[in-house]
Amino acid sequence: MIKRLTAAAALLGLAIVPISYCVTAVDDVTKGELPKLESTALMQNEARLIVEMLETMHFESAEISNETFAELITHFMEALDYNKLFYLSEHEKSFTEKYGDSLGFKLRYQGELEAAFEVYTLYRDRVITRVDWVLAQLEKEWSFDEDEYFIYDRSESPWPSSEEEADELWRLRIKYELLQEILNDKTQEEAKERITKRYKRVLRSIYENSSKDVQEIFLTSLTKMFDPHSSFLSSDTLEDFNISMRLKLIGIGAMLSEEDGYCVIRELVPGAPAIRSKKLKPNDRIVAVAQENEEPVDIIGMGLRKIVDQIRGEKGSKVTLTIIPADATDDSVREDVVIVRDEVHINSSRTTGKIFEVPDANGNSNPIGVIDIPTFYGGDEYIENGQRYTTSVTADVEELVLKMKAEGVQGIVLDLRRNGGGLLDEAIKMTGLFIRRGPVVQVREKSGYVVSHMDRDPKVAYSGPLAVLTSRYSASASEILAGALQNYGRSITIGNSSTHGKGTVQQVFSLDQYVLRKELANDRAGAAKLTIRKFYLPNGFSTQRKGVVPDIQLHSMEEVTAVGEADLPQSLSWDYIKPVARFVEMTLKNSLLETLTMNSEERAKSLEEFNFLQKRLDWFAEREERKQISLNLEKRKIMMEQDEVFLDAIKEEQRQLAENNYEYTEIKLDSVVREEAQRELEEEASKAEEPEVTAVPEASEESDPEVAAADPENSAEEEEEEELPEFDIQLRETLRIMTEAIGIEPDPVDWSQPALPIASKSRFERLLN
Repeated sequence: MIKRLTAAAALLGLAIVPISYCVTAVDDVTKGELPKLESTALMQNEARLIVEMLETMHFESAEISNETFAELITHFMEALDYNKLFYLSEHEKSFTEKYGDSLGFKLRYQGELEAAFEVYTLYRDRVITRVDWVLAQLEKEWSFDEDEYFIYDRSESPWPSSEEEADELWRLRIKYELLQEILNDKTQEEAKERITKRYKRVLRSIYENSSKDVQEIFLTSLTKMFDPHSSFLSSDTLEDFNISMRLKLIGIGAMLSEEDGYCVIRELVPGAPAIRSKKLKPNDRIVAVAQENEEPVDIIGMGLRKIVDQIRGEKGSKVTLTIIPADATDDSVREDVVIVRDEVHINSSRTTGKIFEVPDANGNSNPIGVIDIPTFYGGDEYIENGQRYTTSVTADVEELVLKMKAEGVQGIVLDLRRNGGGLLDEAIKMTGLFIRRGPVVQVREKSGYVVSHMDRDPKVAYSGPLAVLTSRYSASASEILAGALQNYGRSITIGNSSTHGKGTVQQVFSLDQYVLRKELANDRAGAAKLTIRKFYLPNGFSTQRKGVVPDIQLHSMEEVTAVGEADLPQSLSWDYIKPVARFVEMTLKNSLLETLTMNSEERAKSLEEFNFLQKRLDWFAEREERKQISLNLEKRKIMMEQDEVFLDAIKEEQRQLAENNYEYTEIKLDSVVREEAQRELEEEASKAEEPEVTAVPEASEESDPEVAAADPENSAEEEEEEELPEFDIQLRETLRIMTEAIGIEPDPVDWSQPALPIASKSRFERLLN
């Protein structure tokens, strides 16, 4: 089940926009006077500008119809009430009838936000009333013996038709939340206390929401009717956006989003503390944050800006994240992860290389290089031995390629599975490492004007056998590299059914330059983030929605857990343009692909590791498809026990399979080698300066096993030793495919042939379908 992502924070569907409120849970909420919702001249001008920009500057700009403005009412209500729990169906009807015909005129020419404020005011009033109702219900004693079920995703459901229906939905909701805490080893009283604090915090935030907060949700609801990546940024959000672009921000290095009230880890920044911990992964949900030596703060429903503020901190300080792991058997599962805040270490986030010894059918060992490219970075400065250097992913990949060639590799794999994009120029230059010259990507403006970005350097760093490994997480610039190499018949593309499919370009336009200075006064204008261009491969195919389709498909967990561009609401369509630069498309020979695909499929049927993978896929797919969950305590305990037994068995099987991992040698960048050597010297010098202390304990761990067992630090070390070993099925199969392809034909020039017109037409029709 793929859940729709929301731009605003939400608790049980509440869209609580980023606001300023006490981040410590409160026991008492004193209801003060509700903020007055009214427009300023600046806000009205911003609203007019957003409409004008959408109609003139967005890639698919067109005059917004009255019907679309009428639909905005519903979209705004859904942004506020994501899970359809507060409004009733009659409210949508009445608001649409009242504002549907006039909203377009008032927004376009007057910037009038009356409709937004009235819709929000009703929502606010109903939240306040509902929270009071919830707090009263929590005082009761609850039973978990009945056979009742909770539907946890109501985004596609209608709003309740009556107050009675809404009350019943909320009764089940409260019961679900209580049960989650009880299954997490809380008593019913402790569960009530925790949930009470959560709802009181929601109540406090409602009392502090301002007109600008409402405006931001309303105008973003309008922009997202054009595409999922366009939005309106208030002045405060714009400041946060600019902060996130600064590389030296101290924190944990994770990109976060909000989904149905939960803070979800979407991406881990290479080299940052979060990824170095090896305990966090994409789609983990953060439910609490604890500062060093302080109690954890429940963050479910907290605005994303405030969550980020909780996680940021001074370098060297510790923060504890309580997470629901992405592969948790139940939402009641919790894990604590302690992370030391730090800057992103540039060298740690750079490209890495390994040479694997891969056996072939005859038992011979074949050295295959793998270059893991985390992102298309460039321009980051660092100082080494008093000299200032600038990083470039292309330069790093070239260095690793040359080192691998010197080591005698028979082929190279570019691993883009965790690469979400980056600098377009770097993707173009990196493509040039593997082709002689030619177009790499075409960029189309909204006007229809197309610019072809070329590799003009005839130098080729590597002309040997090449494969590109992708996943549903491979996006944007990584799709350009993979797609271009595929268009040239230069590589075997291996991966999920397709890459992510983000083939659009966004630009942030500050509105300061468009408003009158007197309107700014002591305030600042916000910004519009608009989609303004689209990417196309050298053959004219867009990467939008459909991404890059691999030559050989491999299954992985990303097929179940990852959200692609096509899954996002209002994503722009796939299309085709006539190439503007001279280009002869090449494709891999059918005979080669058929042989490689057939043999890969045979291995998938016979090798135990693929049976292991399929068991995991089936198990996760079944849980992703669940629409409801039992509220019976004993049934849930049985489900959890069964899931734990399954996962324990899977972990044990993975440990056994990992014993057969291919041997490899790390290939490091020179700068990384120098940095590691310098660090070792500093550590040795630091140890030499420490005074030598000799102590004779009364009872040593060696002499008293009971003391050793009781030592929590020792236990933690033992747990660390039990860390699950990595077993990368997709990479293993990619290495086997490469070894086999090299055995069939060691010269990659003989892998490809010019694409026939009929073949291109067939592929074109297949993509259209």
